[in-house]
Amino acid sequence: TIKPYHQTGKRKVILMPYTIVLDAGHGGANPGATYNGRQEKDDALRLTLAVGRLLENAGMNVVYTRTDDSYDSPARKAEKANEAGGDYFISIHRNSSVYPNQYTGIESIVYNRSGAAAKMAENINENLQALGFVNHGVSERTNLVVLNRTQMPAVLVEAGFINNDSDNAIFDSRFDELAQAIADGILDSIP
Repeated sequence: TIKPYHQTGKRKVILMPYTIVLDAGHGGANPGATYNGRQEKDDALRLTLAVGRLLENAGMNVVYTRTDDSYDSPARKAEKANEAGGDYFISIHRNSSVYPNQYTGIESIVYNRSGAAAKMAENINENLQALGFVNHGVSERTNLVVLNRTQMPAVLVEAGFINNDSDNAIFDSRFDELAQAIADGILDSIP
């Protein structure tokens, strides 16, 4: 469905809010990737909630798959998004590699490299690159449940490597800008 908006300066003002489903990866007994006591589930939740506040302030209706340290299966997260009638689904994670400081950078993953999800992923990545992250681009993966069972454009964002000290330095020292970069990437992708 087309939802109207009007432009005021550089920022769109949404007249009918879109529903953005935000998913903080992992949670509960599933910490995701870990490094020196740092857990992906915690970074993902903190960043997801910050992005959500920015989207809400921009007039979006935001639905969260979790707002605390709880766990739902990827299938349940997709169901929640579908039940909410989401217009877009964004799952936020941190990447990891076999060896500490082996890799650095961000990437986004989509089910299909064409369409609205791919455009949103590209916009998010460009904004994160501007903060100093290496941009590994947009990857296509058809086997991720949160991408293949959601009935809306879906993007999984890997916000830097949790076991890379320079990525963690950007994540921590520029956290507010990081959240804004993701929120702007989402907002700038809405027609």
